[in-house]
Amino acid sequence: MIHPKRTLLGGAALAAALAAGSALADDFPTQPLTMVIGFGAGGSTDIQGRVLANVLEEELGQPVNVVNQPGAGMGVALTRLAHNDDAGYTFLYGPSSPLTFAPLAMETDYDLDDFRYVAGVSLAQAGIVTGEDRPFGDSWEALVEYAQENPGVSYATQTAQDRLIIEYIAEQEGLDLRIVPTEGGAGMAPLILSGDVDFAYSGGTHSGYADSGEMPVMLSLAADRLVAFPDAPTLAEAGYDITPGDILMAVLPGDVPDERAESLAAALEAATQDERFIEVTEDRLLLPVRYMNEAELTGTLQDQRDAFAALIEEMGGVEE
Repeated sequence: MIHPKRTLLGGAALAAALAAGSALADDFPTQPLTMVIGFGAGGSTDIQGRVLANVLEEELGQPVNVVNQPGAGMGVALTRLAHNDDAGYTFLYGPSSPLTFAPLAMETDYDLDDFRYVAGVSLAQAGIVTGEDRPFGDSWEALVEYAQENPGVSYATQTAQDRLIIEYIAEQEGLDLRIVPTEGGAGMAPLILSGDVDFAYSGGTHSGYADSGEMPVMLSLAADRLVAFPDAPTLAEAGYDITPGDILMAVLPGDVPDERAESLAAALEAATQDERFIEVTEDRLLLPVRYMNEAELTGTLQDQRDAFAALIEEMGGVEE
């Protein structure tokens, strides 16, 4: 026989536990958070992310510690995040292409559907660039005409994604290009500035030359024209059915509770209206601030993944 008093105490204990759990959820966060950046210190994502972390600390009332986990184009950080179990206290900040493109092009230990995309806060500004004193100037149309007449025009690639895009363009335009692999903007810039390559992919290095004019942008690889180079057409405007635009965003493991994801999203939305974040993003890095909520961001990423999958199938795969 169960004693009535023991039953009453058991019910009270259960109610107290449920109340404590509810309070814990409502009070999130109650301890420091970790922002993971999947690239080394000093790059544009790291610079932007550290300012964002400072703003989030004020919004959330807890420290936000920045940890750099470089490797495999953000793949190392994403693999670790996919197996993280601290229920929302660790999140990743970075661009979208390692999630929309990389799992289609190579073996990864994660997929787009493994995560929650809490919010997007700004748009990347990648482009196809050239240097000064080229025989085709800084016009994309003139480059295409020149390359059609001069096989072997050189292109510096940095990623499997930009290489796929340029190979698609080369097939559409009948170009015979010489592809030169490079390691990041630091590897690309000297080749462009010296004239050793004719044109190149730039993830953002060109923004540092917006005033000097040493690295003109010929094509925008964002959804819209670039803020600092408004004369460069988008891929769509140039006649290519591709819109790869990277989104800088916060990512959580897929099983994080809704109320915790929503708390982080509210803080991120507030950060996009903070003058410190706007200054470093728009004035220093020349990236537009743009808030996207979880539903809009997730749908956009899924659309981009589907478009990349179709392009990869059309091109017969991705060259290693």
